[in-house]
Amino acid sequence: MQNRIMITGAGSGLGRELALRWAREGSQLALADVNEAGLAETLSLVREAGGDGFTQRCDVRDYSQLTALAQACEERLGGIDVAINNAGVASGGFFNELSLEDWDWQIAINLMGVVKGCKAFLPLLQKSHGKIINIASMAALMQGPAMSNYNVAKAGVVALSESLLIELRDQQVGVHVVCPSFFQTNLLDSFRGPTPAMKQQVGKLLESSPISAADIADYVYAEVAKGSFMILPHEQGRMAWALKQKNPQLLYDEMANMAAKMRSKTQPA
Repeated sequence: MQNRIMITGAGSGLGRELALRWAREGSQLALADVNEAGLAETLSLVREAGGDGFTQRCDVRDYSQLTALAQACEERLGGIDVAINNAGVASGGFFNELSLEDWDWQIAINLMGVVKGCKAFLPLLQKSHGKIINIASMAALMQGPAMSNYNVAKAGVVALSESLLIELRDQQVGVHVVCPSFFQTNLLDSFRGPTPAMKQQVGKLLESSPISAADIADYVYAEVAKGSFMILPHEQGRMAWALKQKNPQLLYDEMANMAAKMRSKTQPA
C-alpha cells in the first residue's frame, strides 16, 4: 500500500519539503495549512515530484478543523499511515517583555495544535498501525534566551511525544519527535515579539544556518525509516544535546552569557 501522509503547515518551509520528500516515494498526501496559496503551490510541486493528494485549509487551533481533515483523509485516501504535526510559529522576547497574549498564541499553535493533531488522527493511525511525527525544536532541549514561550511550547511537544511513545507502543503506533536547530525557512513571516531588534537577531541566526529545510526533510525521512524516536538533524544540535546531558551547568552558564549579550544589543543605550 502506498504511504498516505498528512502534514500540517504544508504551505511552505519544512512542511513543504517533507511533503516533497514523501512525494518522491509516490505517496498520497493530505496537505493542510492556513495559507491556501502556499498549499496550492505545494500540491503542484508534489505532483511534479511523483506524488498526489489533496489540500485543505486548516487552523490547528481549531479541533473541529483537524477532525474534518481526518475525516477527509478517511474518505479520500481510505485512512492515513503517517501524521506529521508540523504547523508552527516563531516568537521571541525576554520574559518580562512578553505579554500573556503572546504566551496564549504560542501555546495554542505550537503545543495545543500538536496535541489536537495527535488526538484527531490517532483513531486512523491505530487502524493502520501508522506513525506520528511531531516537529519540535532544539529550543525544547536547549532553552535559549529571549524565547521562553517558544521554548516551553516546544518542550511540551517533546514531553507529549515521549508520553505517546510509551502509551502507544503496544498499539503498534510509532512515535517520532524532530528537534531541528535554526534552518533556512520563512518561519519569520509569522514572527511575533516585542522588539524589531529581536526579529533581526533571529533572522541572522536563520540566515547563517548551513542546512536547508530540504536537507532536514531527507534526514527525517531516513531516521523515521530506521525507527529513531528523537531525531536531531543538525550535527551541532546533537553535540549540544550530548553536552547538556553530561554537564548541564556549563550550558546554562553559556546561555546566561548569551542572554546578557542579547540584552545589551536589543535594548536602547
